Amino acid sequence: MTAAAVTLCFLLRTSHGMEQVLLGLKKTGFGVGKVVGIGGHVEPGETTAQAICREVDEESGITVLEPDLIPAGTVRFVFPARPEWDMDTTVYLCRLFAGEAGESDEIAPHWYPVSQLPEELMWADAIHWLPAFLAGERADWRIEMNPDNQTVASSSRTPVDD
Repeated sequence: MTAAAVTLCFLLRTSHGMEQVLLGLKKTGFGVGKVVGIGGHVEPGETTAQAICREVDEESGITVLEPDLIPAGTVRFVFPARPEWDMDTTVYLCRLFAGEAGESDEIAPHWYPVSQLPEELMWADAIHWLPAFLAGERADWRIEMNPDNQTVASSSRTPVDD
């Protein structure tokens, strides 16, 4: 079984002298009830950049343009107990965008201080890779989940050269 191709984008802004990241409470589907990054599946015929521009608009109402995307790396999520959940995720950051975040059927977006991520509300794996990406590190990550599909069995990181 091949892993699903997905993409995430972490929108960043400075507000009141504090760097913030846009995350969202997942209201439906995979990860419901967790605070997650904005993103989703890459549709047939789409590049990951095209997919993330579409997903950010659909989920938050914010417009992101491909030239403004900052490639951050990848995360391969492995769920040995549920291989149909495996995902190959392309991650982008973006500091230039248009519009204000609004709630959609799938996501209730909220700006969080980068220094105070809501870790207890997120997937357990996020603490392994998200702070590194938000700090500007470029890497390819592999996250393997435990049989409970919630906790992390292992994580590894390979730096990406510019």
